[in-house]
Amino acid sequence: MRYNKKKNHNKPKKEFCSFSQKDFLPTTKAEMEAKGWDVCDVILVSGDSYIDSPFIGVAVVGRMLERLGYRVGIIAQPDVKSDKDIKRLGEPKLYWGVSGGSVDSMVSNYTASKKFRNSDDYTPGGVNNKRPDRAVNVYCNLIRQHFKDTAPLVLGGIEASLRRVTHYDYWQNKLRKPILFDAKADVVVYGMGEKAIEELTLALKEGRDYQDIRGICYISKEAKEEYIQLPSHQECLDNKERYIDLFDAFYNNNDPISASGLCQKIDTRYLIQNPPNDYLNEAEMDANANLPYTRELHPYYAKDGKVKCLDTIKFSIMTHHGCWGECNFCAIGVHQGRTIRTRSEDNIVKEAVDFNSYKDYKGIISDVGGPTANMYGYECDKKLKKGTCEHQRCVDASRLCKVMKVDHSRNIELLKKVRATEGVRKAFVASGVRYDLINADKQHGYSYLKELVKHHISGQMKVAPEHTSQKVLELMGKPGKDELIKFKKLYDKLNKEEGKNQFLTYYLIAAHPGCNENDMKDLKNFTTNELQMNPEQAQIFTPTPGTYSAVMYYTELDPKTRKKIFVEKDMGKKEKQKNIVIKKR
Repeated sequence: MRYNKKKNHNKPKKEFCSFSQKDFLPTTKAEMEAKGWDVCDVILVSGDSYIDSPFIGVAVVGRMLERLGYRVGIIAQPDVKSDKDIKRLGEPKLYWGVSGGSVDSMVSNYTASKKFRNSDDYTPGGVNNKRPDRAVNVYCNLIRQHFKDTAPLVLGGIEASLRRVTHYDYWQNKLRKPILFDAKADVVVYGMGEKAIEELTLALKEGRDYQDIRGICYISKEAKEEYIQLPSHQECLDNKERYIDLFDAFYNNNDPISASGLCQKIDTRYLIQNPPNDYLNEAEMDANANLPYTRELHPYYAKDGKVKCLDTIKFSIMTHHGCWGECNFCAIGVHQGRTIRTRSEDNIVKEAVDFNSYKDYKGIISDVGGPTANMYGYECDKKLKKGTCEHQRCVDASRLCKVMKVDHSRNIELLKKVRATEGVRKAFVASGVRYDLINADKQHGYSYLKELVKHHISGQMKVAPEHTSQKVLELMGKPGKDELIKFKKLYDKLNKEEGKNQFLTYYLIAAHPGCNENDMKDLKNFTTNELQMNPEQAQIFTPTPGTYSAVMYYTELDPKTRKKIFVEKDMGKKEKQKNIVIKKR
């Protein structure tokens, strides 16, 4: 790969890609016939429209299976009141792959105040009229309704992954059974699922038993005695502390190296969760990034309008998977894992070069990052050998683990290479950064932030302190406010040195477990006096499956101490907490 040493604002003259050069996976019978297919091996059903992008899970799965020689079709946002969409491709030979989409359907459809959202960034035209509530369950029912004794139903994506054991449902305010039982499906592929889906597809093709494949869940008539026995669904209903016990075991057994299998009794049957499958290595990460994505909305759906999410993801680059930040309100650690898996610098630069082949590329890369942008390029050596620690977090509200050596040097070099790539005018880092990690890196933290300030920020930088009350921060798993003050001083200093007038904006959360109105008043005073600004936005906490914060909300207990904590559950008072911090003085 060749890099320009000098900044080149001129786009190179290249042949532009077109739909004929990069074909979509078929979504109609006519497209199947054009490929000479009479049947699909796998049909993927999704709550998103068909956006052929490396940021869309169903597209990634489809392209992976295509590379392996399987015939894959996609049915996006099917009409659930008729058979016109679900029958469009016929019946698959191997299995149906069902996903709620890139966003949990209940989070996509409702605000924290349980008001219906009118817009959907993954639906053509932006109107939220295509994604049903509990989309995975609805799609499975739709398939069963119109195809009797059909191929297996395999669930994947974040909606299924986070509901694979007994879980708290905020919208019904109750514990629900694992999604396999509600959806009456056959298998859940949990987490990112790249290797599990490959192994499962091959097993089904060859007619072999798949129940030993790592990274899947299934239903059994018998318990698996060698696995960890979770509290039964009924025990969780009867005793909230038993639900905490279940979640502790669920959370602590997500690492491919250290995890054990899990077994949970549900009525007279058992949910079996095999240990996680291996993560992708760097070469495998690169290979998935090289798949022939069109980075467009399929024409079949484009006739209904644009999808807003393409404005952000079309010319963005995912540098890595995973996050070890372990914010208690976030499910990324459970779904993507707590070990960072990176792509190579050359592969990332190749993707930036490939953007030049698109007519609408203006030399602007919307984001170079991941779940936490500044976790690229380093990991804990102990974790890589032995897996995640059960009773020790990499970072929490009070300190960073001494074994985790934060090092931004590789990230700095990556950003320099991306900036020097032919055709790149600007490459933003818009995904989140952990400012406490910048503070902790005494050798390269200053240089990394200087790179961001000088080259990679578009007028303002968003950070996520979420709160300033120490008791609330500890329940959130977030660093203390002193880290924010230290970071802001450095950020302001670097902007002054560079002659830039770039601001910090802040993500803030109201009504998290443990937070009361006095805590919000303290937060308001802090933003006024220390940050010298008036927040225009704050979000009310939403308890989502797969998070410790949802466990706190349901049980009203601190999972660590099992002591009672205050939890605001009155909708009006939640709004009041939010208004305290955003009200102008």
